[in-house]
Amino acid sequence: MPVLEKIVISDFRNIELQELEFSPNVNCISGNNGEGKTNLLDAIYYLSMTKSAFATSDKFNFRHGTEGFSLAGTYRMENGLTSRFSMKMTAKGEKKVRRDDKPYGRVSEHVGILPIVMISPADISMVSESGEERRRFANAVLSQMDREYMTSLQQYNRLLQQRNRMLKEMDPDRSLLEVIDMRMASLAEPVYQARKRFVEDLNPIVSEYYKALSGDSEQVGIEYESELSKASLDAIFSSAFERDRALRYTSSGVQRDDFIFTMNGHPIRRYGSQGQQKSFLVSLKFAQYEIMKKNYGFAPVLLLDDVFDKLDMGRISNLLQMVAGNDFGQIFITDSNKVRMSGIVDALTRDRAYFETVKGTFTRI
Repeated sequence: MPVLEKIVISDFRNIELQELEFSPNVNCISGNNGEGKTNLLDAIYYLSMTKSAFATSDKFNFRHGTEGFSLAGTYRMENGLTSRFSMKMTAKGEKKVRRDDKPYGRVSEHVGILPIVMISPADISMVSESGEERRRFANAVLSQMDREYMTSLQQYNRLLQQRNRMLKEMDPDRSLLEVIDMRMASLAEPVYQARKRFVEDLNPIVSEYYKALSGDSEQVGIEYESELSKASLDAIFSSAFERDRALRYTSSGVQRDDFIFTMNGHPIRRYGSQGQQKSFLVSLKFAQYEIMKKNYGFAPVLLLDDVFDKLDMGRISNLLQMVAGNDFGQIFITDSNKVRMSGIVDALTRDRAYFETVKGTFTRI
């Protein structure tokens, strides 16, 4: 499994220049809020996913007053050899991604090479906000594991933009639209099927982790809502044509799918307490970790940002032991309370590294 041995960060968020070496097991990053702990985790996430874990434009990742940033990571790969991955982003919007100094043909070719899971306080947006955040989660997981899914979704989205441009015209060419519709339908089908399988795989694992984490008896689950469960996409487009022409955009399709998080059959956003929602989200991410581990045959890198501050200490400790007890991979943990973090981690493993964070500078202690 890929293990991040060393990272070099230049002008990313509040980090001016840092070169850090990590433990292959558990790495603990402490420091006050706002000092840069999350920025380090996001840099690691970026090296895997070629984008931030947070839905922001790349320019917001530039350190104040700079016009770009660069990241480089040296990984020990599953074959025992090391590879160096580098990313550079410029103010012009150019993104260069390389492996061992060789550029990829496309940036997307890198996604899935370094599997990763991140748990962060920002995950609450999946409960409180629109379906876009939940789709973003599903897309991030499936794109790492399924190359066909990512390719189909990218091509679908390009055609969707073309279709929307045509619908903005006063009299769109219906025959050309039908050709686009048929192509989009063929691309939507593997996206729909992959999402459907993903939810089927997630449900029992989320339920198991939720029970372990919360100790409660509520039944939690995920319901996948898609128009494709009722008809093919070209048939849906055909019946919605007049509506789409009036709206001047595409009102149907997999870009409108949603994943409803439930508790005892009701939406968790309405019926779950704040603690229950947080427990569900952590359970969801650990289920993602489990599914990705099974898919790859090894554990992905796990980033735990500020989770101890949000949940009961004993339950988080139990959850980490569940993960650690079964071939866990490299883990990065942040916490503002160093004593609390070391109390949990030291009981978990002796192979760990501690870092203190002050104003974007990290010191191994």
